[in-house]
Amino acid sequence: MKKKEISLILHNIRSAHNVGSIFRTADATGVNHIYFTGYTPRPYNSTLPYTTKPERGIIKTALGAEKFVSWSSHDDVDKLIGKLKKTDVCIVGLEQDKRSINYSEYRNSSNIALILGNEPNGIDSSLLSQCDDIIEIPMYGKKQSLNVSVAVGVALYELIK
Repeated sequence: MKKKEISLILHNIRSAHNVGSIFRTADATGVNHIYFTGYTPRPYNSTLPYTTKPERGIIKTALGAEKFVSWSSHDDVDKLIGKLKKTDVCIVGLEQDKRSINYSEYRNSSNIALILGNEPNGIDSSLLSQCDDIIEIPMYGKKQSLNVSVAVGVALYELIK
């Protein structure tokens, strides 16, 4: 049986440090690919015009993982989602939402693209409406949120079980 592939869509993540941390977790959990959309900081790639210098925050926190995890940059997140759906990839949002289910109860044998959104505002409602499934991590404290890089780590380790 072929192992399911998990990829990440990082949409409008503000912090390069979070991106670097996500690269480390992606490497540790065997993430297949990271898709960059919106204004999310990207690692340096001399062939891409908008990555003109190495992003220090990514380099500092990724500790080289950005060299081992496949990634690509996309101008249109909606087109990317459509393309992934045509290849039978299940689009899963990691967000607190009325449609979300507890991440520990989520089961899916399909290849997954996990969408992560903006740190203070979460995933745009237009993107949530395109998700096949939405999962959330239960919160027991006053803040009702985790840092995006921490949340993806919690979710990925559950998804690869």
